[in-house]
Parts: sequence; C-alpha cells; structure tokens
Amino acid sequence: MTEKEIILKLRKIERKLDEARKNNRLAHYNEPPLVHKKQIEFHKCQKRNRWVFGGNRSGKTECGAVEAVWRARGIHPYRKNKPTEGWVVSLTREVQRDVAQRKILSYLKKEWIADVVMVSGKSSAPEGGVIDYILVHNVFGSTSRIGFKSCESGREKFQGASLDYVWFDEEPPEDVYDECRMRVFDRKGEVFGTMTPLKGLTFVYDKIYMSDDPEVWCEFMEWADNPYLDGEEVESLTASLSEDVLESRRYGRFIKRSGLVYPEFNENVHVIDPFDVPVEWQDCLSIDPGLNNPLACLWFAVDGDGTVFVVGEHYSAGKDIDWHAEKIREKCAELKWRTDGKGRVSALIDSAANQRTLAGMRSVSELFRDRGILVNSNVNKDLFSGINTVKSYLSGAPKLYVFRNCVNLIRELKTYAWGEGERPVKKDDHCADALRYYVMSKPTGKIAPTPLTPIQMDKERLAKIALRRNSYLR
Repeated sequence: MTEKEIILKLRKIERKLDEARKNNRLAHYNEPPLVHKKQIEFHKCQKRNRWVFGGNRSGKTECGAVEAVWRARGIHPYRKNKPTEGWVVSLTREVQRDVAQRKILSYLKKEWIADVVMVSGKSSAPEGGVIDYILVHNVFGSTSRIGFKSCESGREKFQGASLDYVWFDEEPPEDVYDECRMRVFDRKGEVFGTMTPLKGLTFVYDKIYMSDDPEVWCEFMEWADNPYLDGEEVESLTASLSEDVLESRRYGRFIKRSGLVYPEFNENVHVIDPFDVPVEWQDCLSIDPGLNNPLACLWFAVDGDGTVFVVGEHYSAGKDIDWHAEKIREKCAELKWRTDGKGRVSALIDSAANQRTLAGMRSVSELFRDRGILVNSNVNKDLFSGINTVKSYLSGAPKLYVFRNCVNLIRELKTYAWGEGERPVKKDDHCADALRYYVMSKPTGKIAPTPLTPIQMDKERLAKIALRRNSYLR
C-alpha cells in the first residue's frame, strides 16, 4: 500500500469517526469546554436517594436521562457496572412521551437498542408512541431493561418488580414514591428524582429535602448553572416573571404559598374595554362544567403575537345542559363567533364531564356535542403547572387581557386565594379553572388581514370581471 493510499484510508476512517461522534450524543455529554458542573456532581454522588430540584431548562432532566442510559449500557463512569433493570416514572403517559422518553431515545444509538415494546404506536418509530420498555445492549454482551411507568395508572401498577433503580421525572404522588422505594429494596438499588417544585411544601420537602437520612442527597439547579443557555435570554425572561414564579421556574426552590394565588393580576392593566375581535383571532371556548355548582364558559381569542383575550363569559348554576347550551349559542351569535360548516363551535372541557351518572345514560360531554358544542376533554388539568402558566401570562409584559364585561372571571382572579395543604381554596374558582385549561392548551394566534383600501378593492373587482370574461371566451 502506497503512502497516498494509507493517507486516504486514514482520512476515510477519520470521517467515519467524526460521523459516529455526531450521531452519538452520549459521547458529547458534558464534553469540555461546556461542562455542567452540577450534573457531574449528581452523577458522582454515591448516595442511594438523589434529588435534583431545578428550574425549567436548568438541565435536570438531561442528567436523569443520561444516568439511566449509562446504567443500561453498563458504562457509568462513577459506579460499579452490571446489567440493570430500572424504571422511568412520569406523571402521565403524554408527559412520558414528550419528555423523559424523548430524552432517553436521544441518547440511545439505534444499534444499542435490542427491542422496543410499545403501549401504543409503532416500535419502528417509538418516538411517536408510548413505550412500555426498551431492551438495551450493554457492554457485558447481554441486555438491560428500561421500563416506563405513569403515575396516573395508580400505585397498584408499581407493585411486584425488583429493580436496580427508579428515576422520577417530576414529583410523583407519595404512595407511588413509597412503592418504588420497595422495588429497589432487595437489590440495594437506588432512586433518583429530577423535578421543579411547583406544588409547594409537599412530602418531597418534608421527607426528602428536610430529611436527615445519610443516604439522601439534594442539589438545586438554576438557569445560570446551564452553560448551554444564552445569558441575555436568561436575563430577559427573568425580568418578565414575578418573584414567586422565578423561585420555582428559575431557581427550583420550594416556596410556601399564602395569600392570593394571582397577586400579579392588576385590574388597571389586565382589564380592558371590549372591541370587535377579528374572526382570525377567534380560537375556542373553555368550559368548567357544573349543574348544582356554577357552570363557567369563557370565549378566547389570540392575536398574531400570542396575546390572549378573554372576550366573553357565561356563568350560571342550577340549570340543565339544554339551558346552558342555548345560552352559549346565544352568546356565540352575539359575538359573531366563527363556526364550522354545520354551525358548531369548539370548546375545551374538564374531563370530569365524560363521566356518566346514575341519573342519565349520556355524559355532559356527549350532551354538549349533541347540541352543537364540540367539546374536547383532552385538557391538561395539572393544577400547579396551570397556575404558574397563568402567572406567566399576567407577569411582566402582559400576554393576557380580560374584557370588562367578564365580571365573574375578574372577581375570581381578584379573590382566588391559597388555603390549607398548599392548595387554593376550592371556592369561586370555576372561571379560573376554565382559564387554566385554556392557557395549558398552548394557544397560538393568527394575524388578522389588513383591510383593503378602496383602490385595492376596485382592482380586485376588475380582476374578477376579467377572470369571468376569460372563462366565458374559452
């Protein structure tokens, strides 16, 4: 082989290595010069109960995913390695698919995956479905197993298994946490959690953060700890959020909740006079159902910048669905609200409306659909995430405005208060709940078209005449 051939061969090998590095995120995790020091501290810690309390985008989920993949592959740089079996625990199947599962897959090369078993979706495209478990080729010539669990399935679904580790992606219910600790007991395994403490002083604060157990280790991560975040963006977002939102969303700190839930709400800022809303801005309705309790329905519009306007409300108790549906249709007509080709309107609704009672064969959702109100019960009802999202819309440069005639929503925003057990008082919260369901749907708006000038309108008229004439001549 000539010197030239050797050089060409070496270059070919280098190109293959470069390509392999690009396709191997794990190899570049915390690669200098961008090193997340607190992630490294988490991985190095030898305690059996480790927790990272971090703000959003602080890097907490990233280190949880890498920890699980290192354990599955048998290549953890700070632990004694072996084939492992572990669980990744998310709050819901939807959150599992969009967060923890997605992170795990991003660090697993395809050739490392021996098999994928799905709850729903195709194993050939697991990122689009919900995974039950992944079998991972490890360096010992066998396989490790990463299972996925959802807290919404209840404690009973967490019984029976014997595990090497459990990763909690966000705060689980206490009974799920206790059950998972039993799953690692016989193998002397470990649990670790990565979470943003949005729920106040819960059992995690009492049993983990305040614990004197020598096997418990805690760390706080904030935006400034993440070397991949742009400093100017961090400061800009910080300036737009209230202090209590920053405490949890940026710094990952536990906060004791008291007083008003929405102290950010300022009637002089957020309440505006009604105006004619362009049809392009009209989005959907949001309903918090109630029969003996008040039923609240709000009408939402979104402009091209994503600013939300609450432009109408219906609020009443002690009436049946026929009455409410008729009032909602009347309000739609008053607002000139857009409908589909059959005169129906779209709305979000609490999933509790899907339940059928002994008094009737059809659910509230079904009854509304029968009456031309197409309700969608696939809403995110997480109370604390929803409250913090509403707060973010009210804080800084406001992204939420309420028409002055929405008197019940305004009253609730002014009086909604924290009660016992770090939860809001369950009273006068029906409009607030409907608002929360809507903002958690991640609304986006469209820019209304600029009205045509008289000259543009005349040109359009002449163009239509010419088009008809040409069609006739053909």
